[in-house]
Amino acid sequence: QPITLFSREDIPVSVGLLIDNSGSMRLVRARVEAAARALVGASNPRDEACVVNFADRPRLDVSLTSDLRTVLAGIARVDAIGGTALYDAVEMAQGYLHERASRDRHVLVVITDGNDNASVTTMARIQDELAQGAIAVYAIGLFRDQEAMHRGRRDLEQLTSRTGGLAYYPDGIDQIDGVALEIARQIRNQYTIAYTPLNQALDGSYRAIRVQVRAPERLTVVTRAGYRAAAGSTPPSSLSALSIVGSAAG
Repeated sequence: QPITLFSREDIPVSVGLLIDNSGSMRLVRARVEAAARALVGASNPRDEACVVNFADRPRLDVSLTSDLRTVLAGIARVDAIGGTALYDAVEMAQGYLHERASRDRHVLVVITDGNDNASVTTMARIQDELAQGAIAVYAIGLFRDQEAMHRGRRDLEQLTSRTGGLAYYPDGIDQIDGVALEIARQIRNQYTIAYTPLNQALDGSYRAIRVQVRAPERLTVVTRAGYRAAAGSTPPSSLSALSIVGSAAG
C-alpha cells in the first residue's frame, strides 16, 4: 500500500479509563485506584480522559476533560459491589469517544478481573463495533483463581488483540502500578502510519492490515488487525497507531 505518512511523536490521545467496580474487585480496589492514578499521571499533559466505573451497569463518572484533578476524583470510589458488566462498559466508552473525543487517537484502558456476568451486549457485537472504529484497547487482568483466569484472559485477549492494544496480567497485586506505567509508556511511544488504500470501495468489507518490520533486533509489531470499509467512513486514507516492542522501540 502507498504510505502517505510515517512519524513517531507523542501525540495527545483521548483516553477512556474503565475501572471494574464490582464486588469481586473489592479487596484490590485501593491498589487499582493507585494504578489508575499512576497511569493518568504518566500520560501526555495534553491528553483528555474520561472515567467509566462499572459493576452491574457502566456509569460515566467523569466526562472527557484535561483537568487531572477531575479525573483523579472520578477514579476514587469505595462502593465496590454487584456484578461485572464489562462488555456494556466497553460499548458505552467506545461510543462516547467516537461521538465526543477531540483528539485524533482514541484509547480504552480497562482494569478488571475480566469475568463478565451482567452485560446486555455480547462480545461478538463489541468486536464488530471495535472493528469499525480506530480505538486501541489495553487491559489489566486481575484474577482470583485459575478458573477466573481462563475465562478472563480469553475475554481480554479478544478485546485487545485486534485493536492494536495489549493485555497485561500481573502476577501479584504489587505489580499493578508498574503495569499501568508500562501502558502509559506504550500509549506515548508509538509510530503512526497512514496509507491510501488501493481499494477505494466503501463496500462494508473488512480489510486486514499486516505490518512487517525488518531490523537486526528481535522486534514484535503490535497494530490493529484491520478496519471495516463501511459507507460514511473516512478512507481514502487510513491511520493506524503502531507499537514496535523491542530494543528499538525506545
